[in-house]
Amino acid sequence: MTQAPTPTADTVRRLVLSLLEDGGEGTAGTRDERGGGTARNGGPDIRPATGGAEPTTWWVGTRHVLRLAADREATVRRRRELRLRDLVRPHVPVAVPASVAHGEWAPGLAYTLDTRLPGGSGERHDVSAVGEADLAGLLTGLREVPVRQAETLGVPRAAPRSLESLRRAAVRAAGRLGEADEFDAARLHQLTPQAAAQLAAQPGSAVLTHRALTAGHLVVGADGRVRGVLGWSAAVVGDPAEDIAGLALAVGAPAAVRAATLAGYGARPCLRGLWLARCDAVVDLAGALTTQDTALPRTRLRHAWEPILLERVTDPGATDDAL
Repeated sequence: MTQAPTPTADTVRRLVLSLLEDGGEGTAGTRDERGGGTARNGGPDIRPATGGAEPTTWWVGTRHVLRLAADREATVRRRRELRLRDLVRPHVPVAVPASVAHGEWAPGLAYTLDTRLPGGSGERHDVSAVGEADLAGLLTGLREVPVRQAETLGVPRAAPRSLESLRRAAVRAAGRLGEADEFDAARLHQLTPQAAAQLAAQPGSAVLTHRALTAGHLVVGADGRVRGVLGWSAAVVGDPAEDIAGLALAVGAPAAVRAATLAGYGARPCLRGLWLARCDAVVDLAGALTTQDTALPRTRLRHAWEPILLERVTDPGATDDAL
């Protein structure tokens, strides 16, 4: 098997300059129109957007971001994502990146040069009450995307996860966290095997889900509004509670439930999403203890376990004031 080439700053610069020379396909306009971020040796400033020895995401000037697929599987996802974003865009109230150029940066390996959405990362800015309404609109819009059209584009269908299996894994992980004085394992007693069974995903509830609603994929303005959503390559047709869980980990359990409720989801998917998030957070932190890279897992754990009172919505006996 031929080893994939390593993307370097020189590789990226040559690609970007070739796009600029193509006259608008890459960055659409003159150098002055691109504005800011010009390197000393001409052309836009180019720098890695993420850490790592072989970054595949690069800032290009101040207005664009270049993403390189590192293997054939990522290439398939990148190409599918281009079509999916076009399908999703009319349905959601937040911005979705648009590609101004795409092709191959190496044989069989795709790239896309996208517009950079204005705003900061959800890791830096808190989501306001109005921002929660933006998230509600996102969840509503995803539910309205025709599933058959998404599947025609190649978006896979994912079976709902077993909450009971995840609960058992979380119980084991909580024991390790308890020994490390990181988490009170007794808190997981709220999720009994019977409750996990009651919160199983309902048949026929599958919708298009982003499946990667991390804080880093939320573009948030200084006013707390959610301006855009990145990272659509992991999207699947599946359990909507997974996106509620993602928001709980990213912006906190109360905000996630408020957004989901505004989007029309009832108690069952909200509770399922909360427990997916809580169990995932416990398992992830336990795994991170072995690497000492615990800052983000601790934040996600804190967000997922923020206390919340869920009012009765569908079942007269469903009030869970232990949440």
